[in-house]
Amino acid sequence: MDTPYGSAPLPVWERPEPQPRAAPVPLSRAKIAATAIRVADEHGLDGLSVRKIAKELGVGPMRLYDYVTNRSELLDLMVDAVYAWIAEAERPRGWRATVLAIVHRTREAALDHEWFADLLGARPHLGPNALAVGESTAAALIQAPGVHGVDDLQRTLGALNAFLAGALRNEITERRTIRSTGTDVPTWQATLGPYLTRMLETGRYPTIAGLVTDGAHLDAAETFHHNLITVLDGITAHRHRAGRTRR
Repeated sequence: MDTPYGSAPLPVWERPEPQPRAAPVPLSRAKIAATAIRVADEHGLDGLSVRKIAKELGVGPMRLYDYVTNRSELLDLMVDAVYAWIAEAERPRGWRATVLAIVHRTREAALDHEWFADLLGARPHLGPNALAVGESTAAALIQAPGVHGVDDLQRTLGALNAFLAGALRNEITERRTIRSTGTDVPTWQATLGPYLTRMLETGRYPTIAGLVTDGAHLDAAETFHHNLITVLDGITAHRHRAGRTRR
């Protein structure tokens, strides 16, 4: 297929849908992506395969290859379908409120589709809905104080995305651990409490001892919001950059 980029094939989002055929089960990329999302929600990415999706759809695996050429394209469609939901987040007035709305909506999406967090930062997200979310975020952040031009915007987006990927992966890893082991905080404390008590009583870890004895088990949503505000305040604050003088 001739493309504006020489011999490079068109990405999945730009290729036309295959012509419908007279078959008992009609297919589309949207339908395939929705089915793949349901499979990944239940079995995780390790349990995701073209064969399993074809079985869910009631078609032969080869039919799916008319719509996606490999598993990577399937993941691209799934990710962009999640971004479509994120893109529907209400856009309040003001750059800060807009960024907060998008980031919190992204967290909701990741908690609903845990596999989505596994792909944050792991591969470029370049589908039309992912680009729309990225555009809204960048357009908001460029208005923030302390963000002066493209270089600042790149660093700000990089720091925000790094926080988001790390925070969501940590939260979801904890959820998975609790599910797989049945080990909640009280159980963990009962199991490791005696050892930890002995170690802290040595006096070598006074700061950690204060965290253990005085720290509360923080609510995940509240902690995420607090840390997000801290990061956002830091990366968008007025600042003087080394080696550059503003006049």
